[in-house]
Amino acid sequence: MPLWAPLLRLWRTFIDEPNLPLLDRWLKQQQRQGGGLQGLPVAEHLWLSAGLRQAVIFLQLASALEVAYRQRTWAHNWLEWDRQWSPDRVKSIPVAAFWGWIALRQGWDTGALRLADKAERRRFYAECEAAVADMASAAEIPPWYFLWYGLRPGWTGLLAERARLSDWSSEECRHFFHQQTQLPPLWLRPQQGVSAQVMADTLVKQGVSARLDLQGNLFAQGGRGLASTAAYQQGLVEIQDWASQQIAAAVQAQPGQKVWDCCAGAGGKTLAIAAPMENKGVLVATDLYAYKLEELKRRAKRAGLFNLRSFTWTGEQPLQLPQEIARQQGFDWVLVDAPCTASGTWRRNPDARWRFNPADTQELVDIQRRLLDLAALSVRPGGHLVYATCSWQYAENEAQADAFCARHPAFEPVSQRLVGAPRQDSDTMFVAVFRRLFDDTK
Repeated sequence: MPLWAPLLRLWRTFIDEPNLPLLDRWLKQQQRQGGGLQGLPVAEHLWLSAGLRQAVIFLQLASALEVAYRQRTWAHNWLEWDRQWSPDRVKSIPVAAFWGWIALRQGWDTGALRLADKAERRRFYAECEAAVADMASAAEIPPWYFLWYGLRPGWTGLLAERARLSDWSSEECRHFFHQQTQLPPLWLRPQQGVSAQVMADTLVKQGVSARLDLQGNLFAQGGRGLASTAAYQQGLVEIQDWASQQIAAAVQAQPGQKVWDCCAGAGGKTLAIAAPMENKGVLVATDLYAYKLEELKRRAKRAGLFNLRSFTWTGEQPLQLPQEIARQQGFDWVLVDAPCTASGTWRRNPDARWRFNPADTQELVDIQRRLLDLAALSVRPGGHLVYATCSWQYAENEAQADAFCARHPAFEPVSQRLVGAPRQDSDTMFVAVFRRLFDDTK
C-alpha cells in the first residue's frame, strides 16, 4: 500500500524548490533536517525515496498525460509540445492528479487519492497504454513512446544516431528505453587477487544480497548496506559500475609503469587502474577539486595502495611533469575521464535528464577538447591516451575522438566503443584508446 500522506507532503516540498534539485542530495538533506524522512523505519524511508525517484523519471509523462486527458486524446504534436515544456510545468497540475498518473504508470493502488474522475482517468490511461503497446513494433519510435519511458521526444535524432553508430537492433533500442525507468544493480569490484565468487559468498554471510551474473561479474541488489560490512571496510571490495570498470580496464597499466588519471574525482577508476600495478611504478591522480582527492586518499589507504600521488590540476595549462616522468618523456598511460553531460548515468540520476540541453553539451565538448589536447602533451612516444565519458552522445564520443586524431597526427586510434546499457544492465559509457607513435612537440 503506497504511503500516500508522507509521499505527497514530501513531493510538495520538493516541487516548491525554485529549481529542480539534485534528487539524491535533496533526499539526504531532508533526512538530516527532519524533512519527512528522519526517524522513519528503513523500509518506509526506502519506499518514499523510490517513489520520489519514479515521479522524477516520469515528470514529463505525467504532464503529457494531464494535457492529453483534458483534451481526451493522446494524439497530439508532442514534438512541438516538448519544445515548450519545462519541469516547472508540473506545478500547475493538482498534486493528486499528478500522483494519479505516476501511480497508474507504476501499477500502484490509487484508492486513497482524492480524484472525483478517478475511474475515467483509469480508462483513459488504459487507452494510452494500449497505444504504446501498438507502437512497440513500429519501424520508427514515435514521440509518445519516448514520453512513456521518461525520455523527451526532442531527443529522437540523438538516440537514432546512437542506435545507428552502435548497431543496436530494434529490440535493443526498446530495451534501452525500458532500462531508463529502472535503477541498475550495485556493481562491485573485488580487489586484485580476490575471487568474485568468494567475495559474493563472503558478502552474503555479512547480510548483502550479492551474486554473480552469467559472465561472473559481482553485483548486489538489496540486503544490508555494503559500507557497513567488514569486507568493504577492509578494502576487499569497491563499489564501481560495470561500465566504469571497463574504462579502467582499457588502461592496461603494468607494474612499474607511470600512469596519470587526469580527472580522477573520488577515484573509482583510479583504484581499479592501480590494482594490477601491485604498488610498483607511479600513479598520479589529479582533479580540479581538492575535496574529491581527499576522498580518493581515504579509499587508497583502505585499499592498501602506496604508489599514488594526488594534487589539483585546473586543466588550463599542461601538467608540470614530475622529474622521473619527464626523464622518460611522459607517461605510459594517461586517462582523460572527461566532464560530460552524464547522459549515460540517468538511470541512477533521473533528475539530470531534465537539465540536459544543447548549450551545455557544446560547453562540455569544448572542455573535453581542451583536456584531450593538454593531456596528449604528457604521453610518451609508444604510450597510450585513453578518453572516456559517461555519455551516449555522439558529439561527446566518436566525434570527439575523430577530431582529436585529425588534430594530432602523432596519435593513432587503437579502439573505441560504447559499453554498458542496453547490452549490459549498467550505466552507459564510452571509451577510446589512442597510441602515440612519435614526438611531434619539438
